[in-house]
Amino acid sequence: MTDFLQVSTATENREAAVELAQLVVSARLAAGAQIVGPVVSVFWHQGEFGQEWQLLLKVRADRYDEVEKHLLEHHPWRNPEVSAVRIVEGAEAYLHWLETTTAPD
Repeated sequence: MTDFLQVSTATENREAAVELAQLVVSARLAAGAQIVGPVVSVFWHQGEFGQEWQLLLKVRADRYDEVEKHLLEHHPWRNPEVSAVRIVEGAEAYLHWLETTTAPD
């Protein structure tokens, strides 16, 4: 079975998160996306604290480079977070769905 990742990024508002999620899922680079927010983000960037909308994408590990490139090309921010963690376990039927939904043409 293929290896899988959960890729994370964030946007300034809900609308941008939904648009980015739709683009990545429509391109079949992610099987699905969850949007969580608003979340309070504490980080050092231009001396500010703020709110973000977190976007979590379920992807095939062998397509990560394509996912990252797609996110960076379509993200409204110049230098967004794009990070990934391995999905080490999951329901067999769910992982099969993830694998087949995002299989390259």
